[in-house]
Amino acid sequence: MSTNAPGHAAELAREHAGKYSMVFVLGGDGAAVEVIGALADRGPAVGVLPGGTGNLLARALGIPMQVADAVPALLKSRERRVDLGQLADGRCFAIGLGVGVDEAMIAHASPQLKQRIGFLAYFWSGTLAGLKAERIAYRLTTDGVVREGHAVSVLVANLGTVLGGLITLGKDIRMDDGMLHAVIFAPSNLWDAIRVFGRMLIGNVGNDACVSYASGRNIRLETTPPRRAQADGELLGLTPIDITVRPGAARLLIP
Repeated sequence: MSTNAPGHAAELAREHAGKYSMVFVLGGDGAAVEVIGALADRGPAVGVLPGGTGNLLARALGIPMQVADAVPALLKSRERRVDLGQLADGRCFAIGLGVGVDEAMIAHASPQLKQRIGFLAYFWSGTLAGLKAERIAYRLTTDGVVREGHAVSVLVANLGTVLGGLITLGKDIRMDDGMLHAVIFAPSNLWDAIRVFGRMLIGNVGNDACVSYASGRNIRLETTPPRRAQADGELLGLTPIDITVRPGAARLLIP
């Protein structure tokens, strides 16, 4: 079955998936998350096939980037219950939601650039955004505890590693711990930003003084002025944004 508009993948999943033991979705991150959200808590296991430009979710789950390799890997994989983050309008995310540098990375990777260099477009736009290092004023409320400050990026993460394990957001962030984890990146200058990025690559960014964490089940993210957010590579509306965790809601096939 093929989709023809945003939201159609979710409709097809709700209508047809109940008679199957597993469902594969081939497309970009938006389609994958639509299906995962539509089948959360009640549907069959979902296998994500890389059919988009970024394939952020497939990479985060360690799924091979060639469909011919991904299909047998998923068929032999085990099913795993994974938490989801849910927005007030019902939309879900599996990797994370953020404002600042990570939103700029998604927003500034133009369709033309993605056509030419594929996934590397995100690295290019992310590098430019990181060098600019625009600081934003945020107010973060996690389970009633308020934290305020300035940062270049605030990411509400569900997975501790992304891009196939290339980048580590935090060693204590797990996809099945029933919590969401806000990661606050607040470098003061370019050298701080370079150091933080280097530590993300080697896996010990949690030790950096410019990075802090706040975990909870219910999170409200506000910025002054309002800023656009992204979730799993899809651009959203402006802050404030309310997020709730859905523990173990997704049934995913993970190699």
